[in-house]
Parts: sequence; structure tokens; C-alpha cells
Amino acid sequence: MYQPAIDLDAISAIDMHVHIEVDEHGHNSLPDDLVAAVSKYFKADGPRPAIEAVAQYYRERQMAAVVFTVDARTQLAHQPLSSVEIARAATEHADVLIPFGSVDPRTGTAALDLASRLIEDEGVRGFKFHPTVQGFDPSDEQYAPLWGLLERAGVPALFHTGQTGIGAGMPGGYGFRLGLSNPMLLDPVAAEFPDLQIIMAHPSVPWQDEALSVATHKPNTWIDLSGWSPKYFPAELVRYANSLLKRRVLFGTDYPLLTPDRWLRDVRATDLKPEVLPGILKGNAVRLLRLSS
Repeated sequence: MYQPAIDLDAISAIDMHVHIEVDEHGHNSLPDDLVAAVSKYFKADGPRPAIEAVAQYYRERQMAAVVFTVDARTQLAHQPLSSVEIARAATEHADVLIPFGSVDPRTGTAALDLASRLIEDEGVRGFKFHPTVQGFDPSDEQYAPLWGLLERAGVPALFHTGQTGIGAGMPGGYGFRLGLSNPMLLDPVAAEFPDLQIIMAHPSVPWQDEALSVATHKPNTWIDLSGWSPKYFPAELVRYANSLLKRRVLFGTDYPLLTPDRWLRDVRATDLKPEVLPGILKGNAVRLLRLSS
């Protein structure tokens, strides 16, 4: 069972958003046609590292990383990577890796059973959801039992928000519906489950104002800064990160599509204040994930 063994004094940052896209058997997290389209969209034709390589990459940079996959078996008709295997591999690299699980909310009681096993037997520290790719509305009451389970377990839920490059340019956008990732759909979840810590991933374009509204109104919501180079962050996001939300904004990259090296280089071109960066890079995540004794 995973137990973190991170020397917080020895690391400079915690990347809250790292995808495991291929397993040790060579199985991709997405169907092959989507993988090809995503690579073209992001101009990222390089290899997708498995979890062993991810651990070494972050260890070399003296960083920790939250790692996960997305279970979208219903929407994609594709077998997901195993969150159990990811958690067990993270146990072997507990000095740098923090496993999040993923379940397909559309599988009903099976999602609840799997989430319970991932928490109780594997020790995952949170869960990742992608409403657009998984094809569900998080505000729908049918998913309330899942949010209640995570709230009682004390583990955060990380949701993709905003536009996605997955499916972009494909016929009908692969059938994906962008509106399912409007952060305003997380507002009723945050209201009904006030002890569930909700992370809204990415600059939520075109709904950045909605994300900031939810985050300022609901103290159990957070924003991670993944998926975009910092030099493209909306000005309002930077302003709130420097002020009202400075204790609930988190460093994240979307690795391997964006590297921490580039994120840290490009953040120098932003107006993020030097005094808030230590919290964004590490301190806020330490509090959220309860990593300090």
C-alpha cells in the first residue's frame, strides 16, 4: 500500500498534474486514433514515458509528481490503464510519486467499489476526472454517491476544466462535449460536499471568470496551473493567484505534453509575484495533500 516517503526539504516543487499515458505492457491510455490526433495537435511526437521513467525524470529535478490516468472506458470503449498498477508502481517510487486514482463515474456502483478499493487497499491520495473525455456532467445528482465517498475518505478530486486538445480537429471533435468541463458545473458539487477538496485543472478557457468565481466563493476549491505555458496565462488568473487565491493555486504541468523545465522557464515572463511562488510550487500542495506531519 502506498505511503509517501517524500523529503519535503529536499524537493523544490510538487507537480500536481502528470499523466501516465502508457503502461509497462505498452498499452495506451487512449485509442490509437486519438493518440495520433493529440500528438499532432500538441506537436508532441516524442515517446510517452511509462511510470518508471516518469519517476526518474522528476527525481533528477528534485521534484515530486502527482501521477494518474483517466478511466473513460464507457465513452471511449477502450480499456483504461490500471490505477491499481499505477498506485503500486508509485509505492516503488514513493520518494517522488504521489498516486491519484481514476474511475469511470458512468459505471455506477462499480465506480464506487473501485474507488473504495483504491483508497483502502492501494492508498491513493486523490482522484482524477475528465468530464469531457469521460462524457459526464459532474453536477448530475446520480454522481453524488461518488463525491460523498471521496469526501468521507478525505481525498481530493481533480477535474479537467476548460477546452481540451483531446479530439480537437477530428470529426465532431470525436463526439466530445466541451461544455461538460465548464467549471461552473463543479459549483453545486462544492456546495453539496463542502469538505470535498476540488481541484479545477488548467486555465479554464473560455470560462476563466467562472473558475475564479467558484474558487473565490467556495473555499474547498483549488486551481492548478497545468496545461498552458505560464506566459499565456489569462491576466485575471495571475491577478487572483497573486492575491485572493494565493493559498489555493497549485503548480502543475500536464507532463509529458508540457515539461516542468519549460513551465519554470516561462513563469519568469509572468507577473506572478516571487513571494507567492513558493506556495504555488510546493507549499499549497503540501497542505492539500496533507504531506507534512
